[in-house]
Amino acid sequence: MENVLLRGELLADLPLIVNAFLVIEDDLISDYGSMDQLPSNYIDDHIPCYDAKGASVLPSWIDSHTHLVFAASRESEFVDKINGLTYAEIAAKGGGILHSAYTLNNTSEEVLYESAWIRLQELIRLGTGAIEIKSGYGLTVEGELKMLRVIKQLQRDSPIPIKASFLGAHTYPMAYKNNHQGYIDLIKHEMLPIIAQDNLADYIDVFCEEGFFSVAETLEICQAGKAIGLVPKIHANQLSISGGVEAGIELGALSVDHLESMDHKAIKSLAASNTIGTLLPTAAYFLRMPYQPARELINAGCAIAIASDYNPGSSPSGNMNTVVSMSCIQLKMLPEEAINAATINAAYAMGLETKLGSIMKGKLANLIFTKPVSSLAYIPYSFGSNLIDKVMINGAFQ
Repeated sequence: MENVLLRGELLADLPLIVNAFLVIEDDLISDYGSMDQLPSNYIDDHIPCYDAKGASVLPSWIDSHTHLVFAASRESEFVDKINGLTYAEIAAKGGGILHSAYTLNNTSEEVLYESAWIRLQELIRLGTGAIEIKSGYGLTVEGELKMLRVIKQLQRDSPIPIKASFLGAHTYPMAYKNNHQGYIDLIKHEMLPIIAQDNLADYIDVFCEEGFFSVAETLEICQAGKAIGLVPKIHANQLSISGGVEAGIELGALSVDHLESMDHKAIKSLAASNTIGTLLPTAAYFLRMPYQPARELINAGCAIAIASDYNPGSSPSGNMNTVVSMSCIQLKMLPEEAINAATINAAYAMGLETKLGSIMKGKLANLIFTKPVSSLAYIPYSFGSNLIDKVMINGAFQ
């Protein structure tokens, strides 16, 4: 089996071995195959074994876009949305990201860590074997650095790989509403030097969107991040055709994420690039927005991944099983496409493709053991059932 980023028809290619064996040594997958080809020494050497009893074994989910560290939920805005307010209207009256920034700046680092740790443990039990976490709810020098320090501590303590994204350019704080360059300079000259000094992030992200950060502002911020070794990831084309996709491609971004609003030009540009388009269907669901045009993207040859966008305002769930199911039901992805997009392609979107994302020799044994199912299609089909029996992380059941 090759380790490649999957595009087009290849995204639907998910190799399946019926009645398989899997050998794990230390933390890694060392062998696998059909039981009728089981090497005799595995039996003769009396290696301890576990009978999965009809389970399907999958690589763990890779969640390449989350905002897992936050201070408080925002269910009052949930009611506002039911009453007809839009995402932009809630943001304009001081809700949304600005509300999360206010509560985060008034919450201690210890409390932020404790709540994020609880969320992380829940996601691991739901099958997530690697995760990306963004800052972006600080919007001050100390608030952003506080978030990144929490993420760094999670990286140290977590049994699964975590990547950190600096999203200081999530929105403009009220003090800089009419002074965009002042806030950009704060990011460039006060936040980024400390991030570089303390090695606090892997990626730099910008919310490139009308009413948030323009294409020119996005390019300026990401170029400053690239200068200290941060790889760009872009929030692109969520609320409008913002130019964020093309900006990400120009920057050599690892991924452009959201993509609810896409035209032919943006799709064609993405398909011709090495940038991954990460789709976040649960955010579109929660905001009652049009879903991402997954079929058009796949048919055009774009490399796509799917992720949860776990955050308190627009996707308050990190359940990747739901993301996979919704990708099939609403984005019209085949089960094999959705599983590949949530595993190997998502691993590429985190730079973890050599370690995770597929069942291959030498990769980490981060695996999902399902309850007995009639086929892989049953997993997204049965969207309301928890079909996970066991989760293995680093070769050990959790």
